[in-house]
Amino acid sequence: MASIAFPSLAKKAKLSDGTTYGWVTLAPSLPSKVTFLLLHGYPSSCYDWRHQIDGLRKAGYGVIAPDLLGYGDTDKPTDPSAYRTKAMCAHMVEILDMESLDRVIAVGHDWGVALVSRLATYHPSRFYGIVTVGVSYLEPGFVWDIDAIHELSKSVVGYETFGYWEWHNTEQAAVDNNEHPASVFNLLYPHDPALWKTDFAPVGKAAEFVRAGITTPLPTWFTLSEYTTRDRIFSAGGYAGPLCWYKAAMRGVNAEDEADMSEEDKLCPLPNLFVAAKQDYVCRADLQSTMAEKSVPKLRVEQVDCGHWVQLEVPEVLNRLLVEFVEELT
Repeated sequence: MASIAFPSLAKKAKLSDGTTYGWVTLAPSLPSKVTFLLLHGYPSSCYDWRHQIDGLRKAGYGVIAPDLLGYGDTDKPTDPSAYRTKAMCAHMVEILDMESLDRVIAVGHDWGVALVSRLATYHPSRFYGIVTVGVSYLEPGFVWDIDAIHELSKSVVGYETFGYWEWHNTEQAAVDNNEHPASVFNLLYPHDPALWKTDFAPVGKAAEFVRAGITTPLPTWFTLSEYTTRDRIFSAGGYAGPLCWYKAAMRGVNAEDEADMSEEDKLCPLPNLFVAAKQDYVCRADLQSTMAEKSVPKLRVEQVDCGHWVQLEVPEVLNRLLVEFVEELT
């Protein structure tokens, strides 16, 4: 939540379609310095970009970091059809227009990568390039056939990597998560990345963990004070909105928009830095890198030795890679 995490940098406005967004805005120190659009994933908010907001500010770059739909200061519809990616891309472009920004670098993590990918599809002229963190560029028209993904991942790596999706596609998931917020945090921000291999990724395990109210120590890269702030942010909105990102994908909300695209139009039209996490046992670096190589002609892959939360676990590494990438492009 921008207003809680960054009160002096927070803005809030109603967009042209009536959707209210909150975001962090920070101007670059010089006109020659570009601005980064930072798009978070699940279950997150702009607060999880805190190290990048600080690091990029010190390096003189501008930042726009929205609370995406379902999160923080932004509206939280519970109808999955509201999470149409093309519409959310239009929201991002309208925010850039409100900030008088013609062209920026888009950075996405987790579900933020899905939004960054479609920004490259629908609005390529607004971006110098894109950075995908933890998750690789997602081609338009991808069909989220979870049973097929289970079968493939189990044959390749020995377990279902997306086994929790079936639970996330139910109404009960929001109830479970809202009743056990500490367990959700401990599972999704694990103190040991290997926890995802045993208790998050396989079918049924995530729901069992949360419903049992299991807690673990905080990870070394997330302080108690930071946990308290995040808890304040999430307690205001809960999980019904955020889980709609999964429901929208599984229920084909974007199918009509992304149908009938040529194979060439499915490729990423922009330079793409993909930052893969070696210890991410859901969005595995090996599988994600293979996908990126097939769909991104102008690709640079950097593998980092951490879990899923690259921006929190190794913030200095990610900040350095962001600056290197923008210097290469501009």
